[in-house]
Amino acid sequence: MHKFDPAKIEILMNEERKRELEPVGFLRSNGLSSGMAFADIGCGPGFFTLPASEVVGSKGKVYAVDIQKEMLKELQKRNPDQNIHVILSTENSIPVEDAVCDMVFTAFVFHEASDKPAFLHELKRLLRNNGKLILLDWQKKEEEQGPPFEERIDMTETEELMKAAGFKIEEKGNLCASYYKIKGIK
Repeated sequence: MHKFDPAKIEILMNEERKRELEPVGFLRSNGLSSGMAFADIGCGPGFFTLPASEVVGSKGKVYAVDIQKEMLKELQKRNPDQNIHVILSTENSIPVEDAVCDMVFTAFVFHEASDKPAFLHELKRLLRNNGKLILLDWQKKEEEQGPPFEERIDMTETEELMKAAGFKIEEKGNLCASYYKIKGIK
Protein backbone atom coordinates (compact mmCIF):
# COMPACT_ATOMS: atom_id res chain seq x y z
CA MET A 1 0.00 0.00 0.00
CA HIS A 2 1.44 3.35 -0.98
CA LYS A 3 1.63 6.27 1.41
CA PHE A 4 1.39 9.89 0.32
CA ASP A 5 4.77 11.19 -0.82
CA PRO A 6 5.91 14.04 1.50
CA ALA A 7 7.78 15.57 -1.45
CA LYS A 8 4.34 16.58 -2.79
CA ILE A 9 3.27 18.19 0.49
CA GLU A 10 2.29 21.55 -1.00
CA ILE A 11 -0.47 19.87 -3.03
CA LEU A 12 -2.19 19.29 0.30
CA MET A 13 -2.23 22.98 1.20
CA ASN A 14 -3.02 24.64 -2.14
CA GLU A 15 -5.74 27.28 -2.55
CA GLU A 16 -7.80 25.25 -5.02
CA ARG A 17 -8.13 22.45 -2.46
CA LYS A 18 -9.12 25.00 0.22
CA ARG A 19 -11.85 26.39 -2.05
CA GLU A 20 -13.07 22.90 -2.92
CA LEU A 21 -13.20 21.49 0.62
CA GLU A 22 -13.68 24.69 2.71
CA PRO A 23 -12.25 23.08 5.88
CA VAL A 24 -13.70 25.46 8.50
CA GLY A 25 -17.21 25.31 7.04
CA PHE A 26 -16.94 21.57 6.47
CA LEU A 27 -15.90 20.85 10.06
CA ARG A 28 -18.60 23.12 11.54
CA SER A 29 -21.30 21.63 9.33
CA ASN A 30 -20.28 18.17 10.54
CA GLY A 31 -20.69 19.07 14.20
CA LEU A 32 -17.32 20.39 15.35
CA SER A 33 -17.73 23.29 17.77
CA SER A 34 -16.01 25.31 20.47
CA GLY A 35 -14.54 23.35 23.38
CA MET A 36 -14.50 19.96 21.67
CA ALA A 37 -11.63 17.47 21.50
CA PHE A 38 -10.83 16.58 17.89
CA ALA A 39 -8.31 14.12 16.42
CA ASP A 40 -7.08 14.56 12.85
CA ILE A 41 -5.64 11.17 11.92
CA GLY A 42 -3.24 11.45 9.02
CA CYS A 43 -3.11 15.20 9.57
CA GLY A 44 -0.35 15.87 7.07
CA PRO A 45 0.81 19.50 7.12
CA GLY A 46 -2.40 20.64 8.82
CA PHE A 47 -5.01 21.23 6.11
CA PHE A 48 -7.84 20.28 8.50
CA THR A 49 -5.86 20.52 11.77
CA LEU A 50 -5.32 24.28 11.64
CA PRO A 51 -8.98 25.08 10.83
CA ALA A 52 -10.11 22.62 13.54
CA SER A 53 -7.98 24.53 16.04
CA GLU A 54 -9.80 27.71 15.08
CA VAL A 55 -13.21 26.02 15.46
CA VAL A 56 -12.60 24.36 18.85
CA GLY A 57 -10.87 27.46 20.23
CA SER A 58 -8.69 27.80 23.30
CA LYS A 59 -10.97 25.57 25.43
CA GLY A 60 -10.79 22.78 22.86
CA LYS A 61 -8.04 20.36 21.96
CA VAL A 62 -6.78 19.10 18.61
CA TYR A 63 -4.67 15.96 18.29
CA ALA A 64 -2.66 16.20 15.05
CA VAL A 65 -1.60 12.61 14.35
CA ASP A 66 0.54 11.31 11.50
CA ILE A 67 2.88 8.41 10.83
CA GLN A 68 5.28 10.51 8.74
CA LYS A 69 7.73 12.78 10.57
CA GLU A 70 8.05 14.99 7.47
CA MET A 71 4.35 15.82 7.62
CA LEU A 72 4.51 16.78 11.27
CA LYS A 73 7.61 18.94 10.66
CA GLU A 74 5.65 20.83 7.99
CA LEU A 75 2.77 21.31 10.42
CA GLN A 76 5.19 22.68 13.04
CA LYS A 77 6.51 25.20 10.49
CA ARG A 78 2.99 26.63 10.28
CA ASN A 79 3.15 27.72 13.95
CA PRO A 80 0.19 25.73 15.28
CA ASP A 81 -1.84 27.15 18.16
CA GLN A 82 -1.25 25.87 21.69
CA ASN A 83 -4.43 23.77 21.56
CA ILE A 84 -2.81 21.54 18.90
CA HIS A 85 -0.94 18.48 20.16
CA VAL A 86 1.35 17.08 17.45
CA ILE A 87 1.73 13.30 17.71
CA LEU A 88 3.91 10.88 15.77
CA SER A 89 2.08 7.59 15.57
CA THR A 90 2.06 4.17 14.01
CA GLU A 91 -0.91 3.13 11.91
CA ASN A 92 -2.72 1.00 14.48
CA SER A 93 -1.34 2.32 17.76
CA ILE A 94 -2.05 5.98 18.37
CA PRO A 95 -0.46 7.32 21.58
CA VAL A 96 -3.59 9.10 22.83
CA GLU A 97 -5.68 8.06 25.84
CA ASP A 98 -8.92 6.10 25.45
CA ALA A 99 -12.24 7.91 24.98
CA VAL A 100 -10.93 11.49 24.93
CA CYS A 101 -12.27 12.72 21.58
CA ASP A 102 -15.65 14.08 20.64
CA MET A 103 -14.75 13.70 16.98
CA VAL A 104 -12.14 11.70 15.10
CA PHE A 105 -11.50 12.72 11.54
CA THR A 106 -9.54 11.04 8.78
CA ALA A 107 -9.27 12.49 5.29
CA PHE A 108 -7.97 10.50 2.33
CA VAL A 109 -5.95 8.02 4.38
CA PHE A 110 -8.31 5.07 4.90
CA HIS A 111 -7.37 3.54 1.55
CA GLU A 112 -3.72 3.60 2.75
CA ALA A 113 -4.40 1.55 5.91
CA SER A 114 -2.84 -1.89 5.64
CA ASP A 115 -5.19 -3.44 8.25
CA LYS A 116 -8.44 -1.53 7.87
CA PRO A 117 -10.39 -3.30 10.68
CA ALA A 118 -7.54 -2.70 13.17
CA PHE A 119 -7.27 0.93 12.05
CA LEU A 120 -11.02 1.49 12.59
CA HIS A 121 -10.89 -0.13 16.03
CA GLU A 122 -8.04 2.19 16.99
CA LEU A 123 -10.01 5.24 15.84
CA LYS A 124 -13.05 4.04 17.80
CA ARG A 125 -10.92 3.64 20.94
CA LEU A 126 -10.17 7.38 20.88
CA LEU A 127 -13.86 8.36 20.87
CA ARG A 128 -16.08 9.10 23.83
CA ASN A 129 -19.48 7.40 23.88
CA ASN A 130 -21.59 8.90 21.08
CA GLY A 131 -18.45 10.45 19.58
CA LYS A 132 -18.32 10.77 15.80
CA LEU A 133 -15.94 9.44 13.20
CA ILE A 134 -15.87 11.43 9.96
CA LEU A 135 -14.12 9.52 7.20
CA LEU A 136 -13.36 11.05 3.79
CA ASP A 137 -11.84 9.06 0.98
CA TRP A 138 -11.53 8.76 -2.77
CA GLN A 139 -14.32 7.35 -4.95
CA LYS A 140 -13.48 3.97 -6.46
CA LYS A 141 -12.93 5.23 -9.99
CA GLU A 142 -10.19 5.97 -12.50
CA GLU A 143 -9.01 9.58 -12.52
CA GLU A 144 -5.79 11.56 -12.85
CA GLN A 145 -5.71 12.91 -9.30
CA GLY A 146 -5.45 10.80 -6.18
CA PRO A 147 -4.30 7.24 -5.60
CA PRO A 148 -4.32 4.51 -8.24
CA PHE A 149 -7.69 2.83 -8.88
CA GLU A 150 -6.57 -0.50 -7.41
CA GLU A 151 -5.76 1.16 -4.05
CA ARG A 152 -9.09 2.95 -3.69
CA ILE A 153 -11.83 1.47 -1.55
CA ASP A 154 -15.49 1.65 -2.47
CA MET A 155 -17.81 3.63 -0.17
CA THR A 156 -20.03 0.56 0.40
CA GLU A 157 -17.03 -1.52 1.48
CA THR A 158 -15.88 1.26 3.81
CA GLU A 159 -19.37 1.47 5.30
CA GLU A 160 -19.45 -2.29 5.92
CA LEU A 161 -16.04 -2.18 7.60
CA MET A 162 -17.20 0.69 9.83
CA LYS A 163 -20.33 -1.25 10.83
CA ALA A 164 -18.21 -4.34 11.57
CA ALA A 165 -16.04 -2.15 13.84
CA GLY A 166 -19.15 -1.17 15.80
CA PHE A 167 -20.01 2.22 14.29
CA LYS A 168 -23.60 3.24 13.68
CA ILE A 169 -23.69 4.97 10.29
CA GLU A 170 -25.33 8.38 10.64
CA GLU A 171 -24.63 9.77 7.19
CA LYS A 172 -22.94 8.78 3.95
CA GLY A 173 -22.67 10.21 0.49
CA ASN A 174 -20.59 11.79 -2.22
CA LEU A 175 -18.87 15.08 -1.44
CA CYS A 176 -18.09 15.56 -5.13
CA ALA A 177 -17.22 13.45 -8.15
CA SER A 178 -13.91 12.43 -6.52
CA TYR A 179 -14.64 12.01 -2.77
CA TYR A 180 -17.12 10.43 -0.39
CA LYS A 181 -17.89 10.98 3.27
CA ILE A 182 -19.15 8.55 5.89
CA LYS A 183 -20.09 9.71 9.41
CA GLY A 184 -20.30 7.03 12.07
CA ILE A 185 -21.18 7.21 15.76
CA LYS A 186 -19.54 5.14 18.50
